Amino acid sequence: MSAPGAPLFPPAEFAARCARAQAMMAAEGLSALLLTREPEVRYYSGFLTRFWESPTRPWFLVLPATGAPVAVIPAIGASLMGRTWVADIRSWDAPDYGDDGIGLLAATLRELTPAGGRIGVARHLESHLRMPLEGFERLAEALGDRRITGDGAITATLRQVKSPREIARIEAIVAIAGRAFDRLPEIAAEGVPLSTVFRRFQALCLEEGADWVPYLAGAAGPGGYDDVISPATDAPLARGDVLMLDTGAVRDGYFCDFDRNVAVGPPSPAVAAAHARLIEAVAAGLEAARPGARFCDLHAAMEAVVRLGPGSGRLGHGLGMELTEGPSIIPADRTVLVPGMVLTLEPSVRVEGGRLMVHEEDIVIEPGGARFLTRPAGPELQVI
Repeated sequence: MSAPGAPLFPPAEFAARCARAQAMMAAEGLSALLLTREPEVRYYSGFLTRFWESPTRPWFLVLPATGAPVAVIPAIGASLMGRTWVADIRSWDAPDYGDDGIGLLAATLRELTPAGGRIGVARHLESHLRMPLEGFERLAEALGDRRITGDGAITATLRQVKSPREIARIEAIVAIAGRAFDRLPEIAAEGVPLSTVFRRFQALCLEEGADWVPYLAGAAGPGGYDDVISPATDAPLARGDVLMLDTGAVRDGYFCDFDRNVAVGPPSPAVAAAHARLIEAVAAGLEAARPGARFCDLHAAMEAVVRLGPGSGRLGHGLGMELTEGPSIIPADRTVLVPGMVLTLEPSVRVEGGRLMVHEEDIVIEPGGARFLTRPAGPELQVI
């Protein structure tokens, strides 16, 4: 991990991000972008803190049509923001029940945008406002003839393509989680409660170098499992179970997102075949994941193997500063793959008895095709 408060990337990387956004803003006729969510604020500033876990304080970053971004943030964050490349930091003592930064934000936007200007705010899928609706309404009123509008998905589009430094960060956390998965036999065995496995696996991720483990899901059941998002129960692992762990661990603000299935004792022929089919589906998705292909093409390639039929759902997604980012690998998504995209391949299959098995790997799109970031699982299911 970087030294506390140290910038994750050099200022030139953030300046380049802003310049690309500003070129797109000009095409959209936008005078500024207003960023309110953690990933977007961090994308342009490098401001990394877990203090976003507190819902009490709003945080704002304004990217004007030209020049560097301006931070409008609670005073408690001014020192840390001052260690980023952002020089113009305007703060207030928060929380302020009378005016929690809205007056300061409105004044900043009036200063940085012309009369009649359009201010872009994300309003697409996978975005949210992260400020009180009452505050947003007050802001719109205080801006006068300046109008808040959609941002044209500018930031979301830019974030789809990772820089080499970002890819290196993702590779680092993928390797950390991979080492934790290698140690799974140390913590999981017949008779161990699933809840204990969850706790111990998170500890393994931390031991191997993760900063934190905000996401761990999984399941265990005879011949497969019923769902992949439930909290762990205290039920002990039993012979014949399939155990799946899916981790979203973080290092330097970047996520991995992949899972591993293991059998408790020798797997049944049906389970072994299902696992092999998942690996085959991932291989088909990897082969299809070439620049110029579309996300829907990846879905078709994997669906041809797993044969889930109508309602097959999402078979992967983007990955980076968030556990799941757009685009989604679904039949309706025609986003074209370009080098620098990092995504997951996540096919699933139905096993006899109506149970489920899911497998997930992380990949990066390169000029000649896709490359695994994870060390891919083989077709033979691991036995513990």
